[in-house]
Amino acid sequence: MKLLIARKFSSNFSSQITPTIIHYNLVNSDQNHDILSLGIGSRYKLNRSVSLNMEWIPLIYGMSNINSFSLGFDIETGGHVFQLLLSNSTSMYETGFIAENYEKWKEGGVHFGFNITRRFYFK
Repeated sequence: MKLLIARKFSSNFSSQITPTIIHYNLVNSDQNHDILSLGIGSRYKLNRSVSLNMEWIPLIYGMSNINSFSLGFDIETGGHVFQLLLSNSTSMYETGFIAENYEKWKEGGVHFGFNITRRFYFK
């Protein structure tokens, strides 16, 4: 369960805070059932088509003590958006990049990610 709290401070800068609870039903006897985190993200538009993005997800309570951190660029070209990012997470889903992250930036655990999205308009 997560709650998205976001604000656009100007036409170029927006930020978001995301408190998140992840619950596991089946865990080992020495593990916690719940993981609590507080995601912090922001976006700064460098120009009309390029933005710089940042996301940091510190764990407040739970199994792992490694926080997820990502830096990226969005490049908009008409109907396509190209996303280039560096992250210490190897997963793209919430449970993976919050609760199952075992890589550290300081130890070379930096990964490159690439996404393409396409906008379609219907009349």
